[in-house]
Amino acid sequence: MTDTGSLNLDWAHALIAGFVAAGTREAIISPGSRSTPLALAMLRQPGLRCHIAVDERSAAFFALGIAKVQRQPALLLATSGTAPANWLPAVIEASQSGVPLIALSADRPPELHACGANQTVPQIGMFAPWVRAGHALGAPHAGFDPGYLHRLATQAVEQAIWPYPGPVHINQPFREPLLPADPQITNDEPGPVTHHFPKLALDTGLMSELAERIAGRPGVIICGETPADPGLAPAVTALARRLACPILAEPMSGLRFGRHDRSHLCVRYNRWLADAGERQIARPEWIIRIGAFPVTRHLQNFASATTATHVVFDPWPRWIDPPHRITHLVRGEPADLCAALAEQAPSPAPAGWLEAFMTEERRTAASAEASHITAVLDEIPDGGALFVGNSLAIRQLDSFSGVSDKTLHCHANRGASGIDGNISTAAGIAAAHGRTVALLGDLTCQHDLGGLALARGRDLVIVTVNNNGGGIFDHLPQRTLPEFEQGWRTPQAVDFGHAARAFGIDYAQVDVHDALRLALHNALQAGGPHLIELRQH
Repeated sequence: MTDTGSLNLDWAHALIAGFVAAGTREAIISPGSRSTPLALAMLRQPGLRCHIAVDERSAAFFALGIAKVQRQPALLLATSGTAPANWLPAVIEASQSGVPLIALSADRPPELHACGANQTVPQIGMFAPWVRAGHALGAPHAGFDPGYLHRLATQAVEQAIWPYPGPVHINQPFREPLLPADPQITNDEPGPVTHHFPKLALDTGLMSELAERIAGRPGVIICGETPADPGLAPAVTALARRLACPILAEPMSGLRFGRHDRSHLCVRYNRWLADAGERQIARPEWIIRIGAFPVTRHLQNFASATTATHVVFDPWPRWIDPPHRITHLVRGEPADLCAALAEQAPSPAPAGWLEAFMTEERRTAASAEASHITAVLDEIPDGGALFVGNSLAIRQLDSFSGVSDKTLHCHANRGASGIDGNISTAAGIAAAHGRTVALLGDLTCQHDLGGLALARGRDLVIVTVNNNGGGIFDHLPQRTLPEFEQGWRTPQAVDFGHAARAFGIDYAQVDVHDALRLALHNALQAGGPHLIELRQH
């Protein structure tokens, strides 16, 4: 008869080996007792790279960062009780932004629930509104079939990837003793399950109808945040050439940076769209939107004003229409849909339509002043990654990034747009991608100081713009309230230098853009983790 500890370890090994066979390569472990069988199975699995993160909230955002780069789910492990509850913000972000994640929570067995047992809370369904699937497993039992666990792992990986990437939760109870006296793991590894993800078929009839609706009419293509796709930039720019229309491209679209054709790109719209009417730019008669809804208010309003033909190209089963204007929702890979629409050869927009937009782009570019955004972008090496925080940071990047031949991999947590876990996410990106720069506000940085523990040993430079609190609120109606500084601006007194040194991270403080440029250059040349504080007050 197999003892309970051996049964637990054999069960855990079968499950983790199944994940590796299904293509999972990264595991983030937060230490705990009840999760011991799974943790040991991960640590002894040669096919996994294991990261240890004491803080479960940081661990989840770190896993999110890895998955953003790899587009494959990372494994996330925590013990029972409140530990997995700390995952919730990252699980919500993964769900909203379409990032695959597999969360494994260890649990007490059923007989210890609802009886006052220590460190025991109802964990099944803890993330129900946010996960693509949830699996409530029973405690390991004698005579179990390892093939069941192998295929459960493959099923969970598929659910996390297709048809709409996102988190999957697996709750696994264990009885004590958690391990045998002499823990040994066999080397039996399952073979992978062959599975195929189909591509959505193109509806040529719908493409023909769209071509007729937009042919010869003034319109625009708006590109928001999209998963990295090397085929998107050439396809969408080819369509814009065919239609003689501008592309209003956000930084997270992947279109602003790279060696593709950028002749139709508008990237400074946030600085002139508000008075577009005064500048003789008529409203478009059609809009094609790709990716997430725009970040900045001016582009949101511009997109919301078009009702005649409002097209969304999106491959995922989600609804992205805050202004309630969609007339055509087309499911499919945006690159394929752009190419299919271009093949219909619709006639271009009227003469002068595109030029009106490009005139504003040239005028705004000519009047652009140096900023910390340009300093950061100039110093990031070709092929580097940039993670940008929410609130003011991403809006400043939207307004001032410009375009470049340099290839940059831009990331942000725009699913739920929180300021939590940003350092941890950037550390995960650095773990998966390599050299990464994170551009964060001071409150965003303060919110995740614990994430600095995960920056150690990473090629990560964190630039925190310290504008003495919530600078985003200077641009919002709350600024007129007498309680504004107390309730919204909330200036802080954090010593980021002490925080960096507490975690063994190099620190520099600058107050002008040239000094920022030099500090960032030196940090990137030196490698490793750095925190640079740009003080703007």
